[in-house]
Amino acid sequence: MDEASLRADMIEGLEHELGEPLGAAVLTALQRVPRETFVDDSPYANSASDEAGTRVLAPATAVRLITALDADEGDDVLVVGAGVGYSVAMLAEIAGARHVHAIDIDREAVSLARSNLSAAGYDAVLVDRRDGANGLPEYAPYDRILLEAAVLELPRALRDQLADGGRLVYPRGNAVQTVAAVEPAPDGTAEPDDDAPAGFRTVETAGPARLRPMLVDGEQRGVERNRTRREDAERAEQGHFARAGWEQEWIDWDDRL
Repeated sequence: MDEASLRADMIEGLEHELGEPLGAAVLTALQRVPRETFVDDSPYANSASDEAGTRVLAPATAVRLITALDADEGDDVLVVGAGVGYSVAMLAEIAGARHVHAIDIDREAVSLARSNLSAAGYDAVLVDRRDGANGLPEYAPYDRILLEAAVLELPRALRDQLADGGRLVYPRGNAVQTVAAVEPAPDGTAEPDDDAPAGFRTVETAGPARLRPMLVDGEQRGVERNRTRREDAERAEQGHFARAGWEQEWIDWDDRL
């Protein structure tokens, strides 16, 4: 089967799985974005995969996140976690490529996303290497922010970079995650019993999710992600914590205590 037929089959399967028709904007994006440009192995299978060391969301997960984001044409959008660039391309179709910005902490992911987006015709999208917890303040505020990584609490920088009346979508939780869409609360405080951060309210949830946790500097690919083990290893190579401690000069504890 050709790509167009495979794409049509994928869309039909997504509508069946999600149990409702796809929104017009999301449907158009699915029809226009060539997923085979972003994913080499079985691009139209509805499953998560790894591509060049980067996790690729299953199409159904991408659709739920983007549907919850509810972006319109002309909205300024920030995607935290560029990945291979597929979700970014879908948002470029919806909002317009010049209105979409994407960041990733992994330099290889940034390079891959740029290459894929260019090959698919979305050169106007800006992709930069940044720590997602800091957002991209140079182009703030954003009407929509999509965080494609799980967090327990939203980073303050992302909250501060959201425009008044904007919407932020993210997988909330750790082992058990829920796709949550939050907006600034009208009175400046979260609603009672709401898991949204202070000053925000949850306006929509889109079922369970299973995304990788958000990384910070020092936790990129190829670096020990367990902070305790990583810091213990670093300290073991330094000063009086070194494993070869008896080979050091004598330590005057009276001066250290």
